[in-house]
Amino acid sequence: MFLNKNTILSINTIYFICIIFFLGIHSTYAQSVNELSDEQIQQFMKQAQESGMTEEQLIAAAALKGYSADDIAKVKERMTHLQSGKKGAVNTNTTDTERKLNDTTSTKSVRQQIKEDSTAIRREKYFGLSLFNNRKNTFEPNLRIPTPKNYILGTDDEINISITGFSSQNYKAKVSPEGTIQIDILSPIYVSGLTIEQARERIINRLKSRFAGLNSTGGGLYADVTLGNIRSISVTVIGEAIQPGTFTVPSLANVFHVLYASGGPSEIGSLRNIEVFRNGKIIRVFDVYDLLLHGDQKDNILLQDQDIIHISYVEARVTLRGEIRNPKIFEVKQGETLKDILSYAGGFKELAYTKTLSLERITSTEKKIITLNQGEVSSFIPQKGDIYTIGKVLDRFENIVTIKGAIYREGNYELEPGMTIKQLISRAEGLKQDAFKDRLILKRERENLEPEILALDLNKILKGESEDIRLKLKDTLFIKAYKDLREKLTISIDGAVNKIGNYEYADNMTVSDLITMAGGFSDGASASKIEIARRIKGDTFLLPKEQSIRIQLLDIDRNLQLSAENKKVILNPFDKVYVRRLPRYEEQKTVSVIGEIFYPGPYALRDKTEKISDLILKSGGTRSEADLGSARFTRAGKVIGVDLTKVLANRNDINNLVLNSGDVLDIPRKKETVTINGQVYNPTTVPFVPNLKLKEYINLAGGTTDSAYVKKTYVRYGNGRLDRTKSFLGIKAYPKIENGSEIFVPVRKKSKSSPAERIAVSSALVSIVTILVTVLRVL
Repeated sequence: MFLNKNTILSINTIYFICIIFFLGIHSTYAQSVNELSDEQIQQFMKQAQESGMTEEQLIAAAALKGYSADDIAKVKERMTHLQSGKKGAVNTNTTDTERKLNDTTSTKSVRQQIKEDSTAIRREKYFGLSLFNNRKNTFEPNLRIPTPKNYILGTDDEINISITGFSSQNYKAKVSPEGTIQIDILSPIYVSGLTIEQARERIINRLKSRFAGLNSTGGGLYADVTLGNIRSISVTVIGEAIQPGTFTVPSLANVFHVLYASGGPSEIGSLRNIEVFRNGKIIRVFDVYDLLLHGDQKDNILLQDQDIIHISYVEARVTLRGEIRNPKIFEVKQGETLKDILSYAGGFKELAYTKTLSLERITSTEKKIITLNQGEVSSFIPQKGDIYTIGKVLDRFENIVTIKGAIYREGNYELEPGMTIKQLISRAEGLKQDAFKDRLILKRERENLEPEILALDLNKILKGESEDIRLKLKDTLFIKAYKDLREKLTISIDGAVNKIGNYEYADNMTVSDLITMAGGFSDGASASKIEIARRIKGDTFLLPKEQSIRIQLLDIDRNLQLSAENKKVILNPFDKVYVRRLPRYEEQKTVSVIGEIFYPGPYALRDKTEKISDLILKSGGTRSEADLGSARFTRAGKVIGVDLTKVLANRNDINNLVLNSGDVLDIPRKKETVTINGQVYNPTTVPFVPNLKLKEYINLAGGTTDSAYVKKTYVRYGNGRLDRTKSFLGIKAYPKIENGSEIFVPVRKKSKSSPAERIAVSSALVSIVTILVTVLRVL
């Protein structure tokens, strides 16, 4: 399989997941990668997809368990080849040597990628090291900026000299290895080791010997000196760097640029004690924390050729865990306090428990736990290996009481010293008008935290007749409204109104009010004999024992105008009102007739007794080419087998059905054909011949096949009816063939019984027949 390098480097996340899943299962190395089958690899891939972990988390977990990049790369290489085998064909033009080289390159690329990913994830837990993880960023120095004032000129720097005024001249001069520049006929000018400002002054003074009045008032000539292309310098990084060595960088590079090029400090390298050597002496100590936390670049100096950057070992680190904004491992410098480290981590989270901190410290023999009070944080000196854990505040309140129900401002309130029930109600803006004052529920916790309920008379407390109880922590007051203590009062209406349904009950509501709320009468509603069904609660006078609902009939004004009569009948909660329709009111019902009829189309039913024959009569009768035997009558989407010939011959025939709304009568044109389908040699359609029998039509289709079930042959007529072959005592009666019929010969189903079973059944039948013959002879 030919795989190029880019294909290998673009392996999906699923491969990483499968690798870790495989290593987790086979941690004992019971099987080597080469011993695993492709099916096993695919099973690992499927199961690992369901693990829910990200690629980074899985690789980090494998690294922490001690798995090497080679272990992971072996599995990943197998998956790469397996996946590529599914997606593409083998490149037959690739030689064995090319394939071996390609496989070696891919394996190295995979191992290198996994190693870099694992290292980057491990470095995430150290504050500041993740800054160097993204190798896509270059942090190269910006060459499109004004020349820094302290920039020191050296060999290969290019200087631009521009003279303007009544004379114009431009020079480009490069600093020679001897440290000089050459301009026209002037003798060499020594500039190496000078700042750009010092070199500008020296060059202009030399130019004045040739250009009189240069840069003088009224002279008319002006000169400017700027830095052109800059030189490259060599800087060496030693100590605990990811990639120590010598780097060639532009002369505008600073300490951080070179640090980034080297990959930054390793996991045991210091971020806060990075020394810059020049000519054998330490000229600056760079602290990356100053840059990260404060943007301070005072020690991020420009480097010079042959400078050395030394990354020393980290001296002390401490770990912050728990409710801290940035829980990581921090490097500590001598003299820093715990307060400083907490500030590096961004301080506490909102729910942090700051009263005390838990410290896990390593002694010379074992570990110990130290509890730090909040007042000790500012002066406490961390030690190497300290682990500080910041807990979370308890999910409870130290001074809370609650009030709910018929109160204007429900919610939680501060429990003030000596607060009583009346004071809490006052804080909640008082009771609502519908508050039930006869009973107040006070829920309280006992000393063992078990709840108890105290029922109080709120009326007496408000009037001062009962003690105004002092509230305790977590007390909850429940003040119910009157509506909360009863079933929701509703009233319903059904029948000939525009909006049937349930409505909220209100005092003094009348039937006219309810009908008005329901959108008024619908068309065809009767304003008389409106029925009210009412629940029986207490008064059962003159009611039979069996009666459970009281029924009342009344008439109202159809225009719903206010009148004294309407107000006499007041509705009660849960009444049901029924508005009837007018006795003979009915929406128009329509039937349709289509096909070979003189006036096809929809027709309205005049009454409930109209039949099919009446519909044909209203539509002008059938045409001469109409096939009455094939007429189809449809009701509610279903075909009803109606013989229209009998309907027209006798109005009282059972086929003459009473019409319903939506019925459709379809009278087709005569087909004059017969269709033969099913188990015949030549399924076909032939002309209809009135005197031909069923068998003769089948013979026109070539006869039946060996699999035909002739006894079950049936005929489907045009009107939807079916008729099949009948047999009695060996005498067969075949269906009559009509114009437009379809003959169908079904297939004979094979018997599922075994030969032995069929022999047994045959024997039983023979025995039964023998017995019957014997009985008949005796009789």
